[in-house]
Parts: sequence; structure tokens; C-alpha cells
Amino acid sequence: MSAPAFPRTNYAVVERVLIDFIRREVTKVGLERVVLGLSGGVDSSVSAGLAACALGPSNVLGIMMPYKTSSAESLSDALAVAEATGIETATVEISAQVDAYFASDPKASSLRRGNKMARERMTVLYDQSAARSALVLGTSNKTELLLGYGTLHGDMASALNPIGDLYKTQVWGLAEHLGLPDAVISKAPSADLWEGQTDEQELGFGYREVDSLLHWMIDERATDESLSDMGFEADFIARVRSLVQGSQFKRRLPVIAKVSTRTIDADFRYSRDWGR
Repeated sequence: MSAPAFPRTNYAVVERVLIDFIRREVTKVGLERVVLGLSGGVDSSVSAGLAACALGPSNVLGIMMPYKTSSAESLSDALAVAEATGIETATVEISAQVDAYFASDPKASSLRRGNKMARERMTVLYDQSAARSALVLGTSNKTELLLGYGTLHGDMASALNPIGDLYKTQVWGLAEHLGLPDAVISKAPSADLWEGQTDEQELGFGYREVDSLLHWMIDERATDESLSDMGFEADFIARVRSLVQGSQFKRRLPVIAKVSTRTIDADFRYSRDWGR
């Protein structure tokens, strides 16, 4: 028995909700602009497209931050997205600062180097957000957030994230709905942290496959027994559940030792506009 397909999504409704979300969250803190890392991938492209609709293209800055081994295709795809959406762009090379850090440790692993690149890019975004009185717009999708497939304080950091409740399957669907360039939608997802790296190869399974499982596991709260009855393989279920459970620390504030009656993120959980 084959596993169930991912359920249908009304992308016209999702588009309206997310455009309103961006406009509301940016303007309610007295700002008008956002900055984001524009990688040429579908996630950042969708975030850029939504922001352009919400705030106007001139209020959106997409920053391309290549490392010396980054794919030239990523840069050209990012520029194609900028042209399609009308947003402004800037390019900041990160090779010098990354190489300077690893000069004393040339045998550092690809994982360490990749994490450093992701965090260097985020420091650039937050600096540019300060320079332009803007908020940093997130580009991590729900699949990546649930699996912990991202760098803490790197690509997972942001002031607001319009696509964090959309699975990768839905991000592709929304990209098509928004009319983004076909090359961005059809290419293999990659964080472009080292030459030849792809997300699905690193994860060991496809996004569409895991999205269906995650929908039933997380959104519908199906038990492992029920998931097996649906046609999902037991080993696959166990591996994905382990990834979700093991990455919970990435989805919350740092754990704070409780010594008072009202501890942040435990008892004191008001939203950021509390008191306004």
C-alpha cells in the first residue's frame, strides 16, 4: 500500500494571508522595509515575492551573499527573481571573513564551514537591517524547521517568517501560484554551502515524501501504528520522528533557569506588542 499524497492547498488564500501578515508585522513596529538573503532558491524567492506584494518592491532588499565555492547558477537565479519581483538587490561576498576564521584550522569539516557561512550571512542581514531601518525576513520552511535542517542563529534566524508554516511542497506550489521563474522552482533544493551539496541527498529522502509523513505525524497527530497502516515504512517513521524530537531545541528560546514568579518564555509569554 502506498502512502497518502500531501493534501491540496488553496494558494490564493495562503497568498492573501501571508501578504497581510508581512504588512501587519512590519508596520506595527513603525517600520516599512525588510531585508532577506536572496539565494536563488525557492524559499527565499517566495518570501521575496510575498514581501514585494505586501510592502512594495522598493521596500524589499534581497542580499546575495556568495562564498567563493557558491554556484554561479544561484546568483543568476537570484537576479532572475529580483527582476521578476522588482525588488532591490545587493551583493556581499563572505569568503574573506569565513576564510580568515578558518585560517588557523584548515582541516575544519564541511559542516562547520557551512554553519559558519550561514551565520556570517545572518550577521550581514542584521547589520543591513539596522542600516536601513528594516526587519529581517525569514526564509525557513516548515519541513526544515521540523527536521532541524538549518543552522541555529544562521538561516533559521529572523524577525518574522512568512513561510515557516508552509511545508516545502507548499512552498513549491505557492511559487508556481506567484509566477516565479521556472528555473527556481524546478532545480534541486540546495543550501549551496559546499560544491555539489543538495538538501535531499543530505537528508536521505525527498521533500514531497517527508512532507506527507510530517503532515499526518504533526498536523494530524497520527500514531506510529496509524502511520504504518497508511503505508509509511516503519524505519522512515522512526527516523523522521527522531529528527523532529532531537531538534526541538532549535525551535525555542534558550532554556532559562527559573528563579522568579514570572520567567520569560515560561510564565511571561505576552506577544511583542504587549502594552501597545
